[in-house]
Amino acid sequence: MTSENWLQEITLPGKTVTLIPLRSEHAEELGKVCADGELWKLWYTSVPTKSSVESYIATALKEQQAGASLPFAVMLNATRQIVGTTRFCRADNQHHRVEIGFTWYAKSVQKTAVNTECKYLLLQHAFEQLAAIAVEFRTHWHNHTSRAAIARLGAKQDGVLRNMQKDPDGAYRDTVIFSIIDSEWPTVKKSLNFKMGQYPR
Repeated sequence: MTSENWLQEITLPGKTVTLIPLRSEHAEELGKVCADGELWKLWYTSVPTKSSVESYIATALKEQQAGASLPFAVMLNATRQIVGTTRFCRADNQHHRVEIGFTWYAKSVQKTAVNTECKYLLLQHAFEQLAAIAVEFRTHWHNHTSRAAIARLGAKQDGVLRNMQKDPDGAYRDTVIFSIIDSEWPTVKKSLNFKMGQYPR
């Protein structure tokens, strides 16, 4: 597998959800998703508004063309409804490191099996098909819910990037970085399968 084509478009099927390649035609459904709970009002996240979701998708697809990202729409298997989005991003094609980020779901499916299975499918693909040496997660210092959820996956905190960037209002963002490395994946996989009630798998 060459570095130039490391991230290839793929569908990742699971028991509860299926991750399908993100398309511009998902804009209407994702507009409804971000309106479910008015997710853009969470100041420490980067969820688009209903009116900006088209440009959000366009940016994701542009990054995919550049080989830096691989975005997905999250489809609920029971209803075939789009309930969120996630992606591989900040791909290091030479060293095979990648981040899982830009993840958000309709409020109605938060704190369900959806997030755990999404992360499982992405991690399994990264380590078992892409031969990634590490998978990163990044979140805002003040996003305590996200930090706790990442830790529950089995990721370890690498550190905090202080003043990593400026928000549009001029406030500075501290970013917390977590990671799972390839040697840790077998144990993390066992833990996630147990959490999903699918142990062993």
